[in-house]
Amino acid sequence: MTSTMRALVKAQAAPGIEMHEVPKPSAGANEVLIKLEKTAICGTDLHIYKWDDWAQRTIKTPLVIGHEFVGRIAEIGPGVRGYREGQRVSAEGHVVCGVCRNCRAGKPHLCPYTEGIGVNRDGAFAEYMVVPATNLWPIPDAIPSELAAFFDPFGNAAHCALQFDLVGEDVLITGAGPIGIMAAGIAKHVGARHIVVSDVNDYRLKLAADMGATRTVNVARENLRDIVDVLDIDGFDVGLEMSGHPGAFEDMLHVMYHGGRVALLGILPKGAGVDWDQVIFKGLQVHGIYGRRMYETWYKMTQMVLTGFPLHKVLTHQIPINDYEHGFQLMAEGKCGKVVCDWSGEIKAA
Repeated sequence: MTSTMRALVKAQAAPGIEMHEVPKPSAGANEVLIKLEKTAICGTDLHIYKWDDWAQRTIKTPLVIGHEFVGRIAEIGPGVRGYREGQRVSAEGHVVCGVCRNCRAGKPHLCPYTEGIGVNRDGAFAEYMVVPATNLWPIPDAIPSELAAFFDPFGNAAHCALQFDLVGEDVLITGAGPIGIMAAGIAKHVGARHIVVSDVNDYRLKLAADMGATRTVNVARENLRDIVDVLDIDGFDVGLEMSGHPGAFEDMLHVMYHGGRVALLGILPKGAGVDWDQVIFKGLQVHGIYGRRMYETWYKMTQMVLTGFPLHKVLTHQIPINDYEHGFQLMAEGKCGKVVCDWSGEIKAA
């Protein structure tokens, strides 16, 4: 059996990423080895590719990147129960300590010692990867692999959107990246009334409308405060900030209804100002969102897809892994929804 494999590696502290031949891992105690079938490109991967300030602060090279994937169990380590070789799985991308206060209290998504697959440890842009068996999520036969490949960000959207009761509510989503697009669909799926999505990218705003947004707003041409008048509402009941743009967050605060609830998933830059008058005098609830609930969010998103949630509408490109540079370019230009890379063909290494 070969002891090496191909993988996309952040080999050095500079922009770009390369396909390299690297040692093939093996499953240790309580771990499984997964043979990857499909890996999706995440915004986090793009940050690493560009080598921006966040990546420079966070990533230690060399690193195999990637945390959105689906594959089949190729090897089961000692102590693992409940799984079988050949089983199709995805996995939670956050590896938690299991012994801190939050982990022991049943809140592992709040573990302060979390390690991110493809961020703090080798990830899923590879022929094989190792994950703790406790992180696995079996994929039902009825769900196509190209959709299961990006359950991780679908979970981000679900955790954020389902943080509050949306039934009959007016929802504003700032940021029409893939997660914002999926959040619009979730809001529609569970019964929100008005679902407004704002961005400056018309391509992605169209995807949001197709997914379920009742109104899209290109803020380069329209003002959110005017949309409140058009909809004849006093303000939005729920805000989901997905953009990480300080201006978008400020716009959101100004159009929230008194007593409204805001979930923050987009990562705002350090030093970003907040109009605290809007938060305090409106009595807003502001809740930070990171990752997914383990594993209640995984259960809910699986059931949504099995009961007709149109997750396929956010998938715009499937490409062979050898074309990964094209996939990253699409992401950088915002001319895509989700981009899924296929590992089934011949793979070229540098």
